[in-house]
Amino acid sequence: MEEKICIIAIVERGKADKIVDKAKVAGAKGATILYGRGTGESEIKKFLNIHIEASKEVILIVSEESKYEKIYDTMVEVGNLKKPGTGIIFTMHISNLLGLRHRKEF
Repeated sequence: MEEKICIIAIVERGKADKIVDKAKVAGAKGATILYGRGTGESEIKKFLNIHIEASKEVILIVSEESKYEKIYDTMVEVGNLKKPGTGIIFTMHISNLLGLRHRKEF
């Protein structure tokens, strides 16, 4: 059985749907989007007196190891994640996985 990789991206609120749509075209079978709030903006506000949007979207995608690079690269491109301040993205190897089944395509 092929090893699984979890791709995690944290992006500005409102950006996740577009990123996930393109990730599916690149081979992702699905995604989970969670809502979160960053904590670093309070420190920046104290020193620079600027407002940073605290609301974030967290994208989780589980992929086969052989397919994750194309999905990852697409997410970086669509989310413009190489540009500072647009979000972060990283991967993790999954050692135990239970309860995930992909639908059969008919």
